[in-house]
Amino acid sequence: MPVGSIVRLRSGDLARLENLLHSNHLPTEDCAEQVQNFYGIFDGDDLVAAGGLEAAANYSLLRSVVVQERYRNRGLARVMVEFLINQARSEGRKAVYLLTETAETYFEKLGFSKLDRAQVPLEITFTRQFTSLCPDTASCMIMTLSAN
Repeated sequence: MPVGSIVRLRSGDLARLENLLHSNHLPTEDCAEQVQNFYGIFDGDDLVAAGGLEAAANYSLLRSVVVQERYRNRGLARVMVEFLINQARSEGRKAVYLLTETAETYFEKLGFSKLDRAQVPLEITFTRQFTSLCPDTASCMIMTLSAN
């Protein structure tokens, strides 16, 4: 099945994004306020993969990279993560942070390193992901970006 390119999601994509996140047990509580920070890959009208990039001062927070089950093992998550990292780099961000409960090994393979939460910049810790949406038990990870 051919799928489309990565596009920025719009408010009209909110229900599809929430459904994809919900069906994969990822937080949806702030989707309405964050939808413009998400990107997606569509197969026709079907949102098959998504990921977000929330800016916080000189940093970015990688949000909820997700792929529909039947589209997994095709490299869509990797393509999405690489796109989002390049987006953060083009915006001049110093680093990309993420929280994960299940994909620490996957993100290590992509170049992220585990980091103690106490080392995370305040701007990132003030995001809803850090304050309330992800549990304290989630692994915190970082990818430092090269200077432009």
